Amino acid sequence: MNSTIATQNYETSERILCWYMNATNKMQIARITNIPNGYFERMVFPGERLLFEALQSAELEVCRTTETGEVTCDRISCDRLQVEEAGRAD
Repeated sequence: MNSTIATQNYETSERILCWYMNATNKMQIARITNIPNGYFERMVFPGERLLFEALQSAELEVCRTTETGEVTCDRISCDRLQVEEAGRAD
């Protein structure tokens, strides 16, 4: 599976590492548009995992075409997509 890391111009302390996976059999467009002076948009292929950095307040908008040809979009808060560090074994 492919991975993509995309970064935006924000202070490192303000960004979180996030991931999204396209679990469908159709291409999707993922974008963040609710951040001033920032823009992020990527095509996400079926089964592809997308790694990206975003502000915690950002929302990932994922759009796809339905069987009827209608475009539907879902918004996911980036704080819900944050990569969590695995616990360490001592």
